[in-house]
Amino acid sequence: MEVGFFTMPLHPPGSFHADTMDGDMEQIAYLDKLGYKEAWVGEHLTAEWENIPAPDLFLAKAVGLTKKIRLGTGVTCMPNHNPFMIAHRIAQLDHLARGRFNWGVGSGGWPGDFEVFGVDINNPAYRTMAREMIDLILKMWADPEPGVYQHAHWKFTIPKPMDFIGLRYHLKPYQQPHPPIGVAGVSPKSDTLTMAGERGWIPMSINFVPNRILKSHWDAVENGARKTGRSPDRSQWRIAREVFVAESSKAARKEAIEGTMGRDFRDYFFRSLTHYKLMDYFKADQNMPDSDVTLDYLADNTWIVGSPDEVAEKLRRLHHEVGGFGVLLTMGHEWKPKGKWKESFALLKNEVLPKLKDLNQRPE
Repeated sequence: MEVGFFTMPLHPPGSFHADTMDGDMEQIAYLDKLGYKEAWVGEHLTAEWENIPAPDLFLAKAVGLTKKIRLGTGVTCMPNHNPFMIAHRIAQLDHLARGRFNWGVGSGGWPGDFEVFGVDINNPAYRTMAREMIDLILKMWADPEPGVYQHAHWKFTIPKPMDFIGLRYHLKPYQQPHPPIGVAGVSPKSDTLTMAGERGWIPMSINFVPNRILKSHWDAVENGARKTGRSPDRSQWRIAREVFVAESSKAARKEAIEGTMGRDFRDYFFRSLTHYKLMDYFKADQNMPDSDVTLDYLADNTWIVGSPDEVAEKLRRLHHEVGGFGVLLTMGHEWKPKGKWKESFALLKNEVLPKLKDLNQRPE
């Protein structure tokens, strides 16, 4: 098992962007020094809590402040973009990173962003839009054909080459044929994770879903792989989780519930998912009432919180219950107090993971 990082990020409304971005950047630089495998950064245009609208710009700066950690968009929400422009931005970022980059892609999920671009999620065309855009970008990177490309949500023209002045579509990624592509899944038997299995892409499971949904996520990957004759590799599966480690289980639980992790769930996730009637995503038992989904419930059932020994045991149990996975993506929250968070991430890397070395063996 390896460890990485996924940050949305999460900052209360009214936070000053320059300060929060500096804090998020400091986290990634610190994790790079600790030897974390990768860091993914989310994209939202109208979510004030998740206040990075352009993760590619953020990651372009992170490239210069880190040495080894792989950086990824988590994810590029395709309906927010024109394919011609995002093909250039992602390829350029891949060059700036000299290939130390993963491209996370998805359909998005924040209602405000859909409103901005007039995306109707009830229209069947929405479910295919991301796939169509990704395929088009991959085609441009491989063999761009001149012509007009038009869709209900975009229109652009690839001009005919004029070799004598170097006019052409010319920017292809540093990594060939393209950067590793990752897709995130939320719902049971996620369509996006089925696509990951079909294409051999990196499957990622979101942070707050219980094990019953996680198991269906790998089922989706396997179903997709069967369609294209692939053999899916569980070592590629990323599972995101809230993680907090302290010297004692009591101290870890107290900091998780009373600190920024608890704040973000209480003031953001609970309110958002209640409003959109999506609280079932939290539930190990779909019949339990919404009122039973509390911070204590999450600390007992979903979060990975405790002493190094307790966290190692919880991760071993999670690994066993879902049938095995390769990378734990620990979720980003504001590091307040900074010392306790830095200690948590160091304990996870230096004390917890060595207890799980045997899980590096590929699951049967």
